[in-house]
Amino acid sequence: MRIRPFAALSVVAVSTLLLAGCSGSADPNATPTPTSTASSECLLDAQPGADSDAIEVTGSGADLAATLPDTLAFEDVERTIVTEGSGDDVVSGDLVSGFYTLYDGSTGEVLQDSSDTSADDSGAVPIIMDPQQYSLFVAALECAPVGSTVAMSIPGSAFGEGASPVVIVAETTDFIPTSADGAEQDPVDGMPTVELDDDGAPTITVPAEEPPTEVQIAELKKGDGPVVESGDTVFVQYTGVKWSDGSVFDSSWDRGQPTAFQTTGVVAGFQQALEGQTVGSQVLVVIPPEFGYGASEGHELQDETLVFVVDILGVQRAAAQQ
Repeated sequence: MRIRPFAALSVVAVSTLLLAGCSGSADPNATPTPTSTASSECLLDAQPGADSDAIEVTGSGADLAATLPDTLAFEDVERTIVTEGSGDDVVSGDLVSGFYTLYDGSTGEVLQDSSDTSADDSGAVPIIMDPQQYSLFVAALECAPVGSTVAMSIPGSAFGEGASPVVIVAETTDFIPTSADGAEQDPVDGMPTVELDDDGAPTITVPAEEPPTEVQIAELKKGDGPVVESGDTVFVQYTGVKWSDGSVFDSSWDRGQPTAFQTTGVVAGFQQALEGQTVGSQVLVVIPPEFGYGASEGHELQDETLVFVVDILGVQRAAAQQ
């Protein structure tokens, strides 16, 4: 059965084991492999060992694959940088494009590869280095230069009692811009106004008038990337303010990194604003309570009309369940 690693592998147990300061026990007799210099921003900086060195990695991009020997012991978390890229190191909070293949370490079965969820023919996907959601990928890719290919072995104990060990091979290709880069569009009369700072973070000014009763959507920038479909995972920056007083109630910009979620996991008005848009677009949406938190009794935003500016940075399709 195929699984979605973002949902099934990036669990608290993984974060606890992989990102709590433990380190792989490198085999001093193993073949030397390139390693990145650890920095203060590294959460794990897993080291190479006999298992990760023994994983035979072939191909690159959409053809990235590995052969798993049947001698893997899976006693510890190990990572080998198979080829070292020439870009800046990838650290927590970054958004990158890349490729990966996940294997069941016990059987060698492919659990999922990036081509399963890529939004285009390239096979590449956005990968966000968020230890709270995607700790598996943080552990595999952190503190290695962009352009690197890595092999990582993880014992089954990371995923719970009786779980199978996992092998991941992954390659990063580039950093993804953290603000929308689409073509600027003409403003829409009557909508809130938006000013961007040098980094692209928006300041939203709400009109001094009654809020609308229907969802209103305007494109501030039009990207030329893949179209967001229902159920996709979108990688975004956003800021939300209340129409009532213009105050910010939520912002990925304030947290210092983009975020990701499924379009079907947000309020109806936000979902309307995302689906059908293209990657690289910046969208302004006004959401009345009926299409926001109006039905959430006791929610602090239950009676509020909400205004969001959303930069759509990347998208990933839902993996087929088999």
